[in-house]
Amino acid sequence: MKSISSSSSIAVPKFRCFDPSSTYTTSNSNYHYVKSSSSSSLNSMSNSTSTDSGASMESSSKPGRKIVTGDYGYVLEDVPHLTDYIPDLPTYTNPLQNNPAYSVVKQYFVNEDDTVTQKVVVQKYSPRGTHFRRAGPRQKVYFESDEVHACIVTCGGLCPGLNTVIREIVCGLHHMYGVNKVLGIEGGYRGFYARNTIPLTPKLVNDIHKRGGTILGTSRGGHDTLKIADSIQDRGINQVYIIGGDGTQKGASAIFEEIKRRGLKVAVAGIPKTIDNDIPVIDKSFGFDTAVEEAQRAINAAHVEAESIENGIGVVKLMGRNSGFIAMYATLASRDVDCCLIPESPFYLDGPGGLFEFIEKRLKEMGHMVIVIAEGAGQDLVSESMKSMDQQDASGNKLLQDVGLWISEKIKDHFKKSRKMSINLKYIDPTYMIRAVPSIASDNVYCTLLAQSAVHGAMAGYTGFTVGPVNGRHAYIPFYRVTETQNKVVITDRMWARLLASTNQPSFLSEKDVVQFKKEREPPTQLLEGENPVANGKLESKENHL
Repeated sequence: MKSISSSSSIAVPKFRCFDPSSTYTTSNSNYHYVKSSSSSSLNSMSNSTSTDSGASMESSSKPGRKIVTGDYGYVLEDVPHLTDYIPDLPTYTNPLQNNPAYSVVKQYFVNEDDTVTQKVVVQKYSPRGTHFRRAGPRQKVYFESDEVHACIVTCGGLCPGLNTVIREIVCGLHHMYGVNKVLGIEGGYRGFYARNTIPLTPKLVNDIHKRGGTILGTSRGGHDTLKIADSIQDRGINQVYIIGGDGTQKGASAIFEEIKRRGLKVAVAGIPKTIDNDIPVIDKSFGFDTAVEEAQRAINAAHVEAESIENGIGVVKLMGRNSGFIAMYATLASRDVDCCLIPESPFYLDGPGGLFEFIEKRLKEMGHMVIVIAEGAGQDLVSESMKSMDQQDASGNKLLQDVGLWISEKIKDHFKKSRKMSINLKYIDPTYMIRAVPSIASDNVYCTLLAQSAVHGAMAGYTGFTVGPVNGRHAYIPFYRVTETQNKVVITDRMWARLLASTNQPSFLSEKDVVQFKKEREPPTQLLEGENPVANGKLESKENHL
């Protein structure tokens, strides 16, 4: 592959914005990339941009953020590129155009103008809102196939689909871009400097998607940014693919910043992984569908046990440290659950409207019931009851008490003391069984798209990004957007209301609680700096989740 051009910056795209006041489109040609670390260049760029350009680079209060604004409230939260800190990098023709697999594709490459909107439901006069750069192959790449030396690492807990992502990164690099040098880093982050590596080839990874776990091994903690960067530099690695949750992505961001500081031509790409589905921005995380599907087996077993005996109660504990998505979706899918308890929705045991009262009522009505509880639910009640101390694991996560076992004992004690009725309770904890299974078909397809999108991004010179679907379209997302908060069930939204309607359980919330939750979850209005919140005399409506 021969170098065909040199470029000190990314190609300048022209964003076309629709003007609701007319029937034609306006072209905005001045689209600028600015190193946010240089305030002087930023100011000069802002001053030099003509007032009618329609798109300009705006500074962020935090370093390294690339924010582009355009007409009608358009905001692009862009991702870093190698040319941001390494000028005059040569570009090469993308080998995909000569790939037989793509010979039937009419359009090989993603248009440079393509972005994906974060907010899909808008009102007539609302701003266009935040966008992300669309994922996919680019016409020009910044790596020759022969020079690529990639590595893959998996960190954190297990999740269905890890092996599929590993497989598709290896096969994508090899079959699409002709890359032959891919290393697997064993044992998580510490594997960069404390463990052996595994040469990964398409033949070696051919069948690994049929197994649970990860062939590379994993661990929590062990992140030493300088040692990891030294290892990357010493080994001559120039593409790093990091698979893990929010803590892992924070580590990936630190690695990227160190790589950038050293001025190395190394693309750092993240693939977000969490079985709890608590990564923000993206539609869902891989392995989540498999977890919900596998949870059905446990719920069904609990239901069979409960309905086969007088006053039977089945308690199932599912994963969900801070977010109750698995419990919520498994409950909605099952139709056999009478009560679902999640971290986002407080509950209480005793008194009118409490859990014990609901259990008594349901047993009198149906003769049996099934309770699903997420592992992070009711932790304040457990800690108060057990007088436990806060402890953390190697990743900095708070060690949780076994709320499933605790609530099972509480239910038994209540009915034993009240003597109103005798119960038969069965407790099922399938959490580690769920995360260790191979991924189902939908997750396998999803993992393939994630892996290939990450490969396309790295080859195109993007770095410091994570990849995922936003409103059904895969996009490149800055690390800070997936690490600054956690995705949680919004209990004042319709999805939770659908669950309450399906199970016919009480919300366990007072009117005061509901008002407070609405205040906390009210989304901020996305406006340009200095923009009047009243557009043409009309206020922007609040976002309607789901």
